[in-house]
Amino acid sequence: MALSLSQTPKWLRTLLSIIFILTLIIIIFNATTYQVQYGTVAVITRFGEIVGEPKQPGLHVRIPFIDQVVTYKTQKIIYETVDQEIYNTNTYYVSTDGAYNNTGLKMQQSGYQDIAVDTTTIDGQQISVRFTVRFSIDPEKLKQIATTLGTEAEVVDKIVKTESRIWARNIPRSYTAYDLYTGNIDNVSQEIKEHLEPLFNENGLILDEFGIRSISFQPDYVNTIEQKQIEKEKITTEEYIAEQELYKKQALITKSEGEAEAQRLQQQTLTDQLIRKLWIEKWNGELPDTMAGQDSNILLGL
Repeated sequence: MALSLSQTPKWLRTLLSIIFILTLIIIIFNATTYQVQYGTVAVITRFGEIVGEPKQPGLHVRIPFIDQVVTYKTQKIIYETVDQEIYNTNTYYVSTDGAYNNTGLKMQQSGYQDIAVDTTTIDGQQISVRFTVRFSIDPEKLKQIATTLGTEAEVVDKIVKTESRIWARNIPRSYTAYDLYTGNIDNVSQEIKEHLEPLFNENGLILDEFGIRSISFQPDYVNTIEQKQIEKEKITTEEYIAEQELYKKQALITKSEGEAEAQRLQQQTLTDQLIRKLWIEKWNGELPDTMAGQDSNILLGL
């Protein structure tokens, strides 16, 4: 049989009252206060209107159930494009409000991810561009950003994603596939960055870096380029061998000509007197046992 309130022990009633009061305090505290974490700032919206100045990290007070808190990172934010296979394996889409939830972006530890940009070169080759944009939100322009663009995910989608993909698609079209294949990527990255910087500044964003990580080409084109490179290296090798053979031939001719000239000069200087002198210098004083030939008496002076 349940006890009536009057029959409940006084200590139990006191404990229940304390628990109720503490619970009510916690609810009111949570409803009237909020925290802004380090590396972020926040704006307060009241009935859809931004009120007050952006809130810095710390504990702040709000009107419960009326004021809404929208936070933005002040740290570096990354937007990057990846291969379709990598993109498909990630399932965490960025959550936005009900009025704007079709960004197609996915949130990872590294930042916002999207699929690579497909485009063509000036000579009609299909390529796929993977790049990274590193930027931050200017805290001084936060109210402007919140009013004109919306949440952080909307900022990424409307400005970072849209503008970077446009220029990543257009700029490579002024380059040949061979230029991009052989490493002209830095020039393309710099051109895209120069177009993005003023657009970011106008919208309250600070562009830190834009970089193309890699460009993929169609397999047929890659095979063709590799085959041409092999042929080029083969031609270079054959030219080198031909040059070496020509050098060896020329060296042999030069050597032969030198030996012939030396023999000619030697023949011009050989006289009977010189031959007799050389023979005497080498003679050991003994007469040979046998002599033959008509000129033997010349050597002996007979």
